[in-house]
Amino acid sequence: MNSEKLLHVANFSTLFVCMVLKFPQIFVLIRAKSTTGISINSLLLELTGFIVFVTYQMYYDYPPPTYLEYPILIVQDVILLLLILHYNGSLKQSLIYAIVFLGGWQLLTVEKWIIDLAMSLCTFISAGSKFAQLQCLWQSKDSGQVSALSWAMATYTCFARIYTTTVTTGDMQVLVRFIIMTVLNSWVLATVLHYKKHAGDVQKKQE
Repeated sequence: MNSEKLLHVANFSTLFVCMVLKFPQIFVLIRAKSTTGISINSLLLELTGFIVFVTYQMYYDYPPPTYLEYPILIVQDVILLLLILHYNGSLKQSLIYAIVFLGGWQLLTVEKWIIDLAMSLCTFISAGSKFAQLQCLWQSKDSGQVSALSWAMATYTCFARIYTTTVTTGDMQVLVRFIIMTVLNSWVLATVLHYKKHAGDVQKKQE
């Protein structure tokens, strides 16, 4: 397979995976009607990172196939946020979040230095979202409502984006972000699987 075909495969497989990336987590949450093990702070930070990243890519006219999945991920994160607020009994806060995010989104492109600064902080914001989820898992020691499949797919998409960024724009800020996100997503996935295995072992002993 030549590099051009591999690039197309990486781009479209990433887009396809991202179209359903949050679905497993959404279905688990709806079925359980509980948010145990799911960090709302992690989701808010992730949503912020997604908004900054896609705005940066659009601002500098990057090839659409390199960021098309982000609007899809943003919509899925918004749905997930609304479900979490609903099950936490704080759905009224959604209006506040909407105002903050929409206002921030408009502010990003007012001046070039603002979007550049936001992008330089984007990696730290996104990394913070992963650490917030890890902290939530460590505290609850329960990953029952956290979808391992969603985290596995997130790991794949970041890994694929390392390749697509390398062969297209070569943007070092973007590349470093995806490398760090791949490592952290893998860490969260391993933690989720660890607690699921532990819960399974405990259940077997009880039986």
